[in-house]
Amino acid sequence: PKEKQTNFDHHVEVMVAGAAPPVAIIEGMRNMGINVNHVYGLTETYGPSALCASQSGWNELSIAEQAQLHSRQGVPYPLQDSMRVLDPETMQPVPNDGQTMGEIMFRGNIVMKGYLKNPKATQEAFAGGWFHTGDLAVCHPDGYAKITDRSKDIIISGGENISSLEVEDVLYRHPAILTAAVVAKPDARWQEVPCAFIELKMGTTATPEEIIEHCKKELARFKVPKDVVITEIPKTSTGKLQKFILREWAKERAENI
Repeated sequence: PKEKQTNFDHHVEVMVAGAAPPVAIIEGMRNMGINVNHVYGLTETYGPSALCASQSGWNELSIAEQAQLHSRQGVPYPLQDSMRVLDPETMQPVPNDGQTMGEIMFRGNIVMKGYLKNPKATQEAFAGGWFHTGDLAVCHPDGYAKITDRSKDIIISGGENISSLEVEDVLYRHPAILTAAVVAKPDARWQEVPCAFIELKMGTTATPEEIIEHCKKELARFKVPKDVVITEIPKTSTGKLQKFILREWAKERAENI
């Protein structure tokens, strides 16, 4: 609630990891005087393994522009040899065009040796000499990567790939939305469609129809959630959204239509 928000009169630094932070969250924290450092990694690569290092000139941009830049990744920790966005089929770097999707991969001294007593999974994870994270991303002209989704979270609708993170970024710009999670919902016509689960901010109201109209202003029509559910979203003890539960809920909703 607005009356409980604090604007800090001293410098506050926070580190965000575990999921790509929505631009709206970074912007909101910056407006409160909190500087967000976005770091990235996995258990297999020792997390964090990379960070979004601020570059010269970024502080001269608007907070909204800074938030866009700080939602990216790209500078590996010293003991990592490299972090790259590679085509998992050809193992070649994707072009730095901000559009071509590839997979984030690591190589370095703090990447795991392998999965215990599971040589098959180890071989798959290190195909081509790089550790495959399963995180999809695009690479921008400055060399920084924007995580677009986990490979298992990509929604394939009518043959088109939809990033759940892209849809969530738009949802977080709605003034009434506190938490948003988008998953694939089975669909007889399109194979899958986006389904959004929403938690509202205290003291606010919004209908599923209003939220869908908000998305239509920002997204291509095929990316707009076809189903919006306002509910409490299940989370882990550390606050991570449990999307595997939401996928089951979306599947049940599809079956009950």
